[in-house]
Amino acid sequence: MDMVIITSVGAVCMAVFVMFLRMKASKKPASAKKIILPPIFMSTGALMFIFPYFRVTPLEILEAATVGMLFSILLIKTSKFEIRDNQIFLKRSRAFIFILIGLLILRIAGKLMLSSSIDVGQLSGMFWILAFGMIVPWRLAMYYDFRKLQQQLIGLKL
Repeated sequence: MDMVIITSVGAVCMAVFVMFLRMKASKKPASAKKIILPPIFMSTGALMFIFPYFRVTPLEILEAATVGMLFSILLIKTSKFEIRDNQIFLKRSRAFIFILIGLLILRIAGKLMLSSSIDVGQLSGMFWILAFGMIVPWRLAMYYDFRKLQQQLIGLKL
């Protein structure tokens, strides 16, 4: 139970960090690199599965990835771009912060409920898969929207 509390505190700290990053990001122009790099950096976390302690069953992989993809829908809906001063910016969304907090609460509640029946290592692996299953579709959708606006900008400049 101590590990569940420690990892939950870590998740809260990461969520606060993401909220601040998101607020700062809306002040600077977006770029393809800024959209694509976070999932690539996060993918290094898959190295945890080298160790048997973190390995999950195929059904757990499917469950975690499915939940992550469903959660990504909320993030996709609240991540929109706009053109300002001939550059592409991420629009600020108050809903994004509330959705992020809501997802964090759901994640912690799920972790507390599942920690009594699933080993902490396996649970960590499942929640990494959930997070990765959430960030990849979200960032792909952002990249697609970004490219559409980029094409619009190119059309405007010609």
